[in-house]
Amino acid sequence: MAVHSKQLLLMVAAVIYIKAATQPMSLPNCPTKCGSVTIPFPFGTTKNCSLDNTFLINCNKTSSTPTSTHVPYLDKSNQNVLNISLNGELHVAWPVASDCYAEKGRFIYQTLRDMNMTHFYISPTRNKLTAVGCDTIGALSAIDSGGNNYTTGCVALCNRLDDIMASQSCSGTGCCEISIPQGRVLREVAYTSAGIFNNHSDVHDFNPCGYSFVVENGAYSFESTDLLELKKKEFPVLFDWAVGNQTCQHAQNDLSNYACKASKSTCYNSAERSGYLCRCVHGYRGNPYLIHGCQDINECMESNNCVDGATCINFPGSYHCLCPEGYEGDGKSNGTRCSSKSSTKQRKEIILIISLSVSVSLILLLVGSFYAYWALKKRKLIRLKEQFFQQNGGLLLQQQIVRHGGSTETAKVFTVEELNEATNNFDEGKILGQGGQGTVYKGVLQNKRIVAIKKSKVSDPNQIEPFINEVVVLSQINHRNVVKLLGCCLETEVPLLVYEFISNGTVYEHLHDQNQTIKLTWKTRLRIAKETAGVLAYLHSAASTPIIHRDVKSTNILLDHNLTAKVSDFGASRIVPLDHSQITTLVQGTLGYLDPEYFLTSQLTEKSDVYSFGVVLAELLTGKKALSLGRPEVDRNLAAYFVSSMKEGRLLHILDKSIDNADIEQLKEVALIVERCLRVKGEDRPTMKEVAMELEGILVSEERRWGSDNLSSEETEKLLKTARSIKNVEDVVGGSGINSSESYSLNQISMSLIGGR
Repeated sequence: MAVHSKQLLLMVAAVIYIKAATQPMSLPNCPTKCGSVTIPFPFGTTKNCSLDNTFLINCNKTSSTPTSTHVPYLDKSNQNVLNISLNGELHVAWPVASDCYAEKGRFIYQTLRDMNMTHFYISPTRNKLTAVGCDTIGALSAIDSGGNNYTTGCVALCNRLDDIMASQSCSGTGCCEISIPQGRVLREVAYTSAGIFNNHSDVHDFNPCGYSFVVENGAYSFESTDLLELKKKEFPVLFDWAVGNQTCQHAQNDLSNYACKASKSTCYNSAERSGYLCRCVHGYRGNPYLIHGCQDINECMESNNCVDGATCINFPGSYHCLCPEGYEGDGKSNGTRCSSKSSTKQRKEIILIISLSVSVSLILLLVGSFYAYWALKKRKLIRLKEQFFQQNGGLLLQQQIVRHGGSTETAKVFTVEELNEATNNFDEGKILGQGGQGTVYKGVLQNKRIVAIKKSKVSDPNQIEPFINEVVVLSQINHRNVVKLLGCCLETEVPLLVYEFISNGTVYEHLHDQNQTIKLTWKTRLRIAKETAGVLAYLHSAASTPIIHRDVKSTNILLDHNLTAKVSDFGASRIVPLDHSQITTLVQGTLGYLDPEYFLTSQLTEKSDVYSFGVVLAELLTGKKALSLGRPEVDRNLAAYFVSSMKEGRLLHILDKSIDNADIEQLKEVALIVERCLRVKGEDRPTMKEVAMELEGILVSEERRWGSDNLSSEETEKLLKTARSIKNVEDVVGGSGINSSESYSLNQISMSLIGGR
């Protein structure tokens, strides 16, 4: 009977398995290849051969000669396609951006590269931005799938070719590279390079140009010869693709448009972007987007785990290992193998005895350890909380409080259970925003108070010091225009901060988001500027120890229900010892707002905040972003654009058109404050106290113009005289203009080594 069973299995397997000569990859009568590149459906070289226009590939000849070959190109960007994978990956060759100079540093030309992909997104985890050169900044500006701007960059420097020969690695000497943070799906990217110090004049003999390019991880290896010539090369960039923008659940409701056509296929949601992908089920392979695209894998002809002596029989989607006659088992190396039938009964009895012995022992062991488990559980929880407390910088927080003489007694220590309940276990729908130091959630406490809860990044020791720094700084600040810290929680895996909730978004959103229904009037903008300047003046002059904010920008100025300014995000702030006027620190800030003098010297002073505030004030006047690729190249940096416009007498041409009922003389006075704040040398800029007083005087004048009775005429006149006298002294000492030798660096050195936060 066993012989008949074995023969029957072999006969059935022989009938079922039919080996295909080739796996179908494209629709019938459609080309499968373009040159050496396979074009699998849903991609195609014509509309009839592709799923839709999204997946259309142009297959063009390289020339008209007999030896010419066909090369696939993307339909709209006209970039060479290197490879298409059915797992959602698309490799495309993309050129290098470069800037080149003559021997004495004279600028020759610069190229800017744009990636504007309508349907394919640049993978945030599989690509890097790389810069090559000895006097070069590689900069990348992008828009993610949510329409948010993202900017980053890195610096490559060297003095001698010998330094490159000794290094031969992309670690900053002649070459630098940075990763794109995970979680960002980029659909529009522009990257460029620019000289940073001497326009390559000191290294021109071996490096006349700087280069910048996006490249797939591992696809580029730096060599010293690249310093001389790299601009004509192209490098592979990895894009993510998916079908449509629906999830599998929604797509399967419309079977006529459902892309997973093969009967042995399954659907899964794209991990990197919206949409879905298809794949063949286990035991099958091929193209799941074709009706008969998934075909059975003959494991017997390929790798399998049948033991020696067993016969492999293939079945659709699986295989079976048949033991020889007189033996039994499943015949697999990870199974019971093939064993003699005569010894099977004895072996089963032994196994039964061993199983009973082990079961009794396990029961006794469980009963004996039950009490010990409950005794240790409470101890373990206490130890875990202590571990999290130390891991989250609890000891560092205590040391900093003692060192600076501050106190956090007024801030509540929240339990993790309270904050989980307030945020519905930190549900994604409660997210208010995300930044370089963590994620902010909206929460409702038990007393119905609405709060904002900042959750630091998971398992990132580098964020502990900024977190503790923000607690220490905010514990020393008592100002109505600073977001109030209500408490913290250190007993979780990542530290948590609890702030008052500010309901009306940021100044950036009100100035640049076209969907905002509330438009800021001139009087409101002037008051926001005065309130922000008052906070910075307080930090610099009135706090118990001076504090430099170091990241002043319009996204860090929140507005409450009365449109009152609330300055936030003190994670990058620094406390300045009373006997120091400046401190040396790693350059950190945001592209467009960063003080050029601080960038070059790493010497952080109060005047660095003055420069950043000047950019914010320019935003309030013009309604333009601090940095925008939408403006002409010479005007992309708002600081440089504003200063040059003032010099040319074009102030009225650059003012925000939505500003109405504003006094022209007031606008000019504020513009002069901006010009003084944006001076390249810090010593030529006013203090924040002087700026705050001048804006106070202008605001009083504005309120008086609208019939405000808040101040008497005597007090108003006194404030105006004080503001004018400060401005006159400033003009006499420092001058009201910026000479050409200073202004050049506004465009060339507004770059953060850290990237946008």
